[in-house]
Amino acid sequence: MRCIIDPYEPGDIPQMISIWNTVVEKGEAFPQETCLDEKCGIEFFSSQTRTAVARTESGIAGLYILHPNNIGRCGHIANASYAVRSETRGQGIGEQLVLHSMNAAREFGFRLLQFNAVVAGNIPALSLYEKLGFIRLGCITGGFRQKDGTYVDIIPHYIELV
Repeated sequence: MRCIIDPYEPGDIPQMISIWNTVVEKGEAFPQETCLDEKCGIEFFSSQTRTAVARTESGIAGLYILHPNNIGRCGHIANASYAVRSETRGQGIGEQLVLHSMNAAREFGFRLLQFNAVVAGNIPALSLYEKLGFIRLGCITGGFRQKDGTYVDIIPHYIELV
C-alpha cells in the first residue's frame, strides 16, 4: 500500500493517539503501560525529534517517533518506535515508516539507529529489520513483561546510517 509520510499536523493527534493506544493496550510490543489522552498525547508527540505519519486515502495508516537513544557522547544514536493501524498491517506501511525514519535520522545528524526492545514474538518486525540490514545485538532473556504478566525475550537491534 502506497502512502505519503510527512510530519504530523495538530489535527492528526486523535488518529495518532488511537493507533498508539491500540498497541499499548495490547501489551505485547511497547513498554508503555498507560494510554495517551489528548493532553499527554500532544506533549508526547511534540517532544520527539520527529513524529511523522503515513497517510493513505483512508486516513492515517501509521506513525513513527524518532528521538535520541541516549545523551552526550551517545547522543548520535537515534531510537524510534512505529505503530501501524491494525487494519493496514501487512501491507508495507511499516517498512515505509522505518525507511523514512532512517532518512530523517540522517537528516538530524544521527549516525546509528538502535531499537532497545524488539519483543522476540514480534515476528513481522524482526523479519523487516533483518530484511533492511539491522544487526541483532543478542537476546535479553525475560526483558519484556507482557500485559498478562508473563516475561518474554527482547532482541536489541541497530543499523549504521552513515
